[in-house]
Amino acid sequence: MSFRRGQKVVVFRPSEDESWQDYMNQYIGMHGIITDPDISKNDPDALIEVSLDEKGTHRFPQDCLRPLEE
Repeated sequence: MSFRRGQKVVVFRPSEDESWQDYMNQYIGMHGIITDPDISKNDPDALIEVSLDEKGTHRFPQDCLRPLEE
C-alpha cells in the first residue's frame, strides 16, 4: 500500500518492525494525518511521519497504519 501526504490514518496495531518501541503501544487506536510518506524512496519498510490528533508528530512503520475512509 502506498500512503500519501494529507491522508487520514489510524494506528491500528503494533508493528512487527524492529523500529516499534513499547512506548508506541499508547498510540494504538489513535487517528492522524500523514505529513511525510517518504515517497522519494517508496520503500514499504520506511517509516512514515504521522501527525497524531493532540499527540504530536511521530514516525511509524507502515504495517501498523491503516487508511481511514474519507
